[in-house]
This record gives sequence, structure tokens and C-alpha cells, in this order.
Amino acid sequence: MKQGKLFQVLLGLATALLLTAGTVSAQNKSVRIAYVEWDCAAASTHLVQAVLQEKMGYEVEILPVAAAAMWQAVGTGNVDGMVTAWLPVTHADYYERVKGNVEDLGPIVGGARLGWVIPSYVTIDSIAEVNEHADKFNRRIIGIDPGAGLMRLSEEAVQDYRLDRMNLIEGSDATMTAALSNAIDRNEWIVVTGWSPHWKFGVWDLKYLDDPKGILGGEERIHTVVRNGLEEDMPEVYNFLNNFHWKDPNQLQMVMAWNQEPGSDRYENAKRFIAENEEQVKSWLE
Repeated sequence: MKQGKLFQVLLGLATALLLTAGTVSAQNKSVRIAYVEWDCAAASTHLVQAVLQEKMGYEVEILPVAAAAMWQAVGTGNVDGMVTAWLPVTHADYYERVKGNVEDLGPIVGGARLGWVIPSYVTIDSIAEVNEHADKFNRRIIGIDPGAGLMRLSEEAVQDYRLDRMNLIEGSDATMTAALSNAIDRNEWIVVTGWSPHWKFGVWDLKYLDDPKGILGGEERIHTVVRNGLEEDMPEVYNFLNNFHWKDPNQLQMVMAWNQEPGSDRYENAKRFIAENEEQVKSWLE
């Protein structure tokens, strides 16, 4: 199935799931948060869920969906918000479509970045060099989920850098990191779509390929975006989401690393963070 058609099917299924789950109720203690199944998004979203439930007494439903469906759900008010909006570039198109129906509460962390990532032992430095070494890379760029902003930008990079010997492979965060792990175990060349903060940079010696055309963008920030009307309907929830932020990318990356430990549970790790950072959490609730 072609990427465009597959993306439309995934978007339709995810949107149907959100719509059939019902609209947000302002009369009860129920909150709905959408997120994309990326490790950084999962870490932030589970922490928000844990604070709302453990500290504030809310019942929180978290919904993993495609990026486009996540933005659409916030824009239509079918969820209360998200804490994984990559701006100003990666999710710019999504934001443009719904900006009249959502409120951007600002960044939860800065210093984020998108790009193509290789093991440090791979002896090239730029995306412009990839095509001439296509065979060493098995003619593949290992990507993530279709419809992700990073995949859209990577498609542009393939065209603009004339990488006619390379194929951009759809997958997920999990399949991308699994492929990376297998290649490194065998000391093979591999190029993957990547971003930081991400736990993989704490596990392996990796580097970004230079992007002289600037197609994949510069520094990004991860924002909280909520539906219009949340401040009036749930002022306590709005206040918390407005205050919520990580101290720095390393703090987020630490929780992501916890989530990769064998047998780990994202929600329990969120509770661990709350217990170990009481003053920071308290500042979110003021």
C-alpha cells in the first residue's frame, strides 16, 4: 500500500476511535490526552497522567494515535490536549490547520532536534554523501510511522539531495531502534530518522548527519497544546498544563531511559519521577 493511502487509512481509524470515545465532559473529573507513540511523547504524557491522577484526583485517559489525528482531536475538542507538539517546523502544517481552535501553552522542553542519525563508526558526515554509499546502507533509510512530520521532511530530503539509490522505509519508533540495535551489533552501516531527546543517544555512540540544505530544520521545541475552552471548563487542569515543563532535555531523556529498562512500566516510572522531584511537581500545581 502506498504511503499516502496507508496514512489516510491510519488517520481514519484513529479519528474514528477518538470520535466514538465521546466528547470531553466538563462536568466530571475526566481528562483525555492524545499522544504519538514516540518515547519522548510517551514519557511526557504518562507523567502528566500520573500528576493529574495521583496529585489532583482526576481520571485520565491517554490515547496513542497518529500525529495528524492527535492534532485533529485537540482541534475538534475530542481530547483536552497534548504535550507533544513539535514546533516551529515539524508540526507546523498540523498547527496551521487547527490554530483557531487550539491554544498553544508554550514549550515543555527546548533543545529538541530532528535529523538523520548514524553510528559514529560510519565514516561520512553529511546527507549529501549518503547516495554514493547506498550499497553499504542496503539502500535504506529506516524511518518511523507514516504521516509523522519527520517522515514528511525526510521525503523532501530524499528528493532535494537526489538520493535516487535510497528508499525511505516506513515503520515506528520501536522498529527503527530495533534496526539500529541490530546493525550496531553487527558493526554495519545504517541511517535512521532520528530526534533528540531520545534514549538511544544514551545507549549508543551516534551522530547526526549534517544537513547543509536545512531541510530537516534547526532547533525545535516540544509544546503543550490544549483545546479552546479548557481554561473555562477545567481551570485547575489548564493551570497545571500551563505550568508543566521539564527542566532540560536531559531530564526527559532520563525518564525515557527508565522506560527502556527490562520490565519497566511507564506509569510507575512517572510516579517515581514525582516522588524524586517533589518541589518541581509542586511548582506545576501552584
